[in-house]
Amino acid sequence: MNKLVEQVLRFGVVGMLAFVVDYGLLMLLSQALGMNAVLAAAISFCVSLVFNYFASMRYVFKRRENISRSREFATFVLLSMVGLVINEVVMWLGTTWLGGSALAVSATKVVATGIVMVWNFWSRRHWLDAGR
Repeated sequence: MNKLVEQVLRFGVVGMLAFVVDYGLLMLLSQALGMNAVLAAAISFCVSLVFNYFASMRYVFKRRENISRSREFATFVLLSMVGLVINEVVMWLGTTWLGGSALAVSATKVVATGIVMVWNFWSRRHWLDAGR
C-alpha cells in the first residue's frame, strides 16, 4: 500500500508540472493570442503530453522490459489520446455552457484535468507499469 501511495504522490507532482505547461500554454494561446479555446486546449495538451511521458516514465512508473521504448511511447500516446478526447469533450461542453472568458476556460480546464487525471493514472498503471 505504501508503494501505491508513493506512486500516486509522484504522479501528482508530475501531473501538476504537466498541468502548468498545459494551462500556461492554453491561456497564452486562447487569451493572449485569441485562439479558439478548444483548439488551444488540444495544442497545449499535446505539448504537455511529451513532457508528461518523459517525467512519468522516469519518476512515476517502472519500465516494463518486455516492450520497446517506441512501443511504450506509442502506448502512452494512445492512452493519452483517449485522455485528449475526454479533455476536448469537457472543454467543448464547458465553454459552450459557460463561454470563453478566462474564468470559464479556467474552471472548465480544472474539471477536465481532474477527469483526465483519473483515466491517465489508471490506464498507465494498468498497461505501462511493471511495478504494479
